[in-house]
Amino acid sequence: MKFKYKIKKNDKVVVISGKDKGKTGEVLEVLPGDGFKPARVLVSKVNIVTKHKKPTQTDAGGLVKIEAPLALSKVMLADPKTGKPTRVRIKIQPNGDKVRVALKSGETIA
Repeated sequence: MKFKYKIKKNDKVVVISGKDKGKTGEVLEVLPGDGFKPARVLVSKVNIVTKHKKPTQTDAGGLVKIEAPLALSKVMLADPKTGKPTRVRIKIQPNGDKVRVALKSGETIA
């Protein structure tokens, strides 16, 4: 089953719960879920975790800080006007195009 999400790559999002609540960032990747695991989203400079990396012939290894995926339900799109979290609706233009609209300000989201 294929799901459609209102959050896409390169969108500005705000974290609404968890240890990084209130932080904003850009979506790097949307990882779709299936019937059993939830959809996840990778956001720049949010949910930083430390991983132990083994050394290889090209890499020294050691402790590496990387972004870990967040559940899609923990982020909301940032309003283009204010930067605060907002809900999104799909609006159909007179020419038939579908656009995402921020509910708080009414601005269209690119």
